[in-house]
Amino acid sequence: MVRWARGGSVRSRGRVLGVLAVVTAALLLFHRAVPNGVGGLGSLLESFLPWLGLAVVVLLLLALLRRSALALVALLLPAAAWAYHFGALLLPAPEPDAADLVVVQHNVSDENADPAGTARALADAGPDLIALQELVRPALGVYAETLAPQYPYRAVRGTVGLWSRYPLTDVRGLDIRPRGITREWNRGLRSVVRTPRADIAVYVAHLPSVRVRAGGLAASRRDESAGLLGDAVAAERLSRVILLGDLNGTVDDRALTPLTSRLNVAERGVALSFPAAFPLARIDQVMARSATVGHLWTLPATGSDHLPVVARVTPH
Repeated sequence: MVRWARGGSVRSRGRVLGVLAVVTAALLLFHRAVPNGVGGLGSLLESFLPWLGLAVVVLLLLALLRRSALALVALLLPAAAWAYHFGALLLPAPEPDAADLVVVQHNVSDENADPAGTARALADAGPDLIALQELVRPALGVYAETLAPQYPYRAVRGTVGLWSRYPLTDVRGLDIRPRGITREWNRGLRSVVRTPRADIAVYVAHLPSVRVRAGGLAASRRDESAGLLGDAVAAERLSRVILLGDLNGTVDDRALTPLTSRLNVAERGVALSFPAAFPLARIDQVMARSATVGHLWTLPATGSDHLPVVARVTPH
């Protein structure tokens, strides 16, 4: 049997790399088995789950350097698991449909120094709907004035707003405030958009932020608010629903199950949106019921710490 000067045979060397490959595959396939009770470890893993693909690349390079057949074979497992989870997002986008709605979701940041420039950048993308979060005075007036020529219909509740080419009716606030928050806190709205094809219930929401601390992920308020938003969507009487929001979580995060179990998520496009300087995760989401989110992508950075997310939504 051929042996290298150092280490074992070609077949046996790289066992550690092989074990790491199997562990990576297990995390991809069984991430829901990782407990969330200790520091929100499960949600933390799921927030960055696509990045396990980078671990596969690193292990591949090490396996090649080690000339380990065992590790190379083992790497087929996480590679296949990653492709199963995320491969479809990388496929070409479907051809646009005449019935598509183009929507923009953007947390504009309450510290945005150029609200007019941000509004123009969003309008230049030509969407039918624009959902914004972290609207504060006096920037709110700038957004309203800048968007008004192309988007004559708008609804604002608290710090979230919706601008539309089509009439808005039955606008109301959403009570998604978690327990313990006693100050004024209005971060959700629901409106009916009267499109040429059908009436669609559009929800705009901004869930509480999460924090990574020494003890783990602090996300209890975000999780509670996601549950309240999920209840509101479940109670919606209109069949067609679009949710646009900064949900402070990815679609793989189990905390968003009250929403992802009821709504379709994007079929194409990765669109990492936060932080804008070096996007690591897509926490700005477009979801739908009785509609397909066929493709989403990001726009160039504005004055916000989030990137705008654009999506094509095809009502059924």
